[in-house]
Amino acid sequence: MTQARSGRQPRGRGGIDELPSGALRVRVYAGKDPVSKRRHYLTEVIPPGPKADRIAKAALGRLVHEVDERRNPRTSATVGQLLDRYLDQLDAAPRTKELYRGYVRKHIAPLLGSMKASAVDAEVLDSFYAELRRCRDHCTGRAGMQHRTQGTHTCDRCCSLHECKPLGATTVRHMHFILSGAYKRAVRWRWVATNPCSQAAPPAAPVPNPRPPTVDEAARIINAAWRDADWGTLVWVAMTTGARRSELCALRWTHVDLSASRAVLWLYRALSHGEAGWVEGELKTHQQRRVALDPATVAVLAEHRERCAARCKALGLQLDNYAFVFSPAPDGSRFLAPPSLTQRYERLAARLGIATTFHKLRHYSATELIAAGVDVRTVAGRLGHGGGGTTTLKAYAAWVSEADQRAAKSIGARMPERPPERDAVERAKTEPRSPYERIAAQLRAEILSGHHETGQALSPVKQLAFEHGVALSTARRAVVLLETWGLVATDRGRRHVLPPDSLEEHGAAPSAVPDAADRVDSLAQSRTRKLWAITLRGPDGTRYLARHVSADISDPDVLRPHLLSIARLEAPHDTDAGTSWIGDFELEVREAGQDDQAPVLTLRWQEAQ
Repeated sequence: MTQARSGRQPRGRGGIDELPSGALRVRVYAGKDPVSKRRHYLTEVIPPGPKADRIAKAALGRLVHEVDERRNPRTSATVGQLLDRYLDQLDAAPRTKELYRGYVRKHIAPLLGSMKASAVDAEVLDSFYAELRRCRDHCTGRAGMQHRTQGTHTCDRCCSLHECKPLGATTVRHMHFILSGAYKRAVRWRWVATNPCSQAAPPAAPVPNPRPPTVDEAARIINAAWRDADWGTLVWVAMTTGARRSELCALRWTHVDLSASRAVLWLYRALSHGEAGWVEGELKTHQQRRVALDPATVAVLAEHRERCAARCKALGLQLDNYAFVFSPAPDGSRFLAPPSLTQRYERLAARLGIATTFHKLRHYSATELIAAGVDVRTVAGRLGHGGGGTTTLKAYAAWVSEADQRAAKSIGARMPERPPERDAVERAKTEPRSPYERIAAQLRAEILSGHHETGQALSPVKQLAFEHGVALSTARRAVVLLETWGLVATDRGRRHVLPPDSLEEHGAAPSAVPDAADRVDSLAQSRTRKLWAITLRGPDGTRYLARHVSADISDPDVLRPHLLSIARLEAPHDTDAGTSWIGDFELEVREAGQDDQAPVLTLRWQEAQ
């Protein structure tokens, strides 16, 4: 039971009550709470003592003054209520709001959610950040089991002793930004007087370390991806344009202009993930852009469109101009899900032993453009960065268009050569991928080595399926592939091995054991037709890394155009001096990745003439 003391300010504005403990409670009416819709009071408790009356009067006057000047918090809402109101009104992508709500649910609400928003200060926030860096599970510090579920269960390998694992600095900074944004709104709403986040000290931002793929790694990635021409096209376009995965998956043919006068890619839509799954939406920075294409990329996309049109024609479909460029459907009616793109690229990188991600292709594109001398503002425009010269790009649109064309030519000149496309039937002879191709390749090797006699009946399909542990349909496809290769023929319902003199007529290898001359020619071809690093060396010993090519270097006609084009692109020269300076340069050819080895071939300008 409290008792009002005499001589105090009227109840309408506030008063001082004496508590049973002898302490004094100062209360001042501050209006109606906008959250709870109840009367809101500012309260302060003064501990008992000889100066309690004087301190209480001073506190009463201070609180009344804050109310008069509207510097007081208008609500007793908690941090959890503030964050709920803030996230409901936040204008952000669905994926971003989902991420923020997860942070609030897992970390902010359990530690700060029940506190009054006005009671949070810099000390509280610093302690909160320290706790996140100690243990992401907010444990009590005692050793115990961490169970896979809270219900009744039998512990297995998923249950283990708890180990404290801190949250990363970037994640903690994300939660600092969430709280800072919420408190900025709270100050504007007059829920609190000041923003405590401005005085808190979150962890320092990690030093960025993009680590894009090297030129050699990019060549290996392109060569491996081009086993599937559609997949190779996607990786190639990602390297040359630096587009985000969500932008590539949302790209439609109507946004691709492959004309010689204006070869551009128009990026104005992207995929975003929300409650309904992946849907088309605005770009990340809400800035549409056009990216110029180099001639090699134009050829890559033109060939890709021809393949898509041929598949549609074979299925009795029509490739619509509004179809997706990269689609799992033959007619391009469905977009490619970004997670599937990332997973396939990570499997490709793991097979090659390269520690990289699909997003680092953007870093590769930016690095190569800057290395080629393209200005940073143009690079930022191609990549669609929100900062880094966007104002300049808008103000100097005509100049940027010309610089963008130079950027397209530069990135095209630095891309490794595409591996030639191979017919799927011929490719299966040396690089079988699916089970039926591996079975057919094994049987082909046995036939050509003489393991099966001419006219001998091939094993029945059921026996082949049993021997190789596959389904009947798989074994049947392997036999059909052998017939396509011309190694077996069907006569009266039975499949027989063709005689040696008939193998050449059906497109098979003419001999099972090549002679010595054939082996020498094959070895020479394998040593010359590979990936070579071509380097231009100046008269003063300066080396200019030019490009990687896959070619037969024994043919002089292959290297002559490279010497002139690379010298004009890479070597500094005086345009008034004509081309006489080229005679002082020479071209060195090494195997890719063997920069420390002696050159296999050196070509001078006089020799090239």
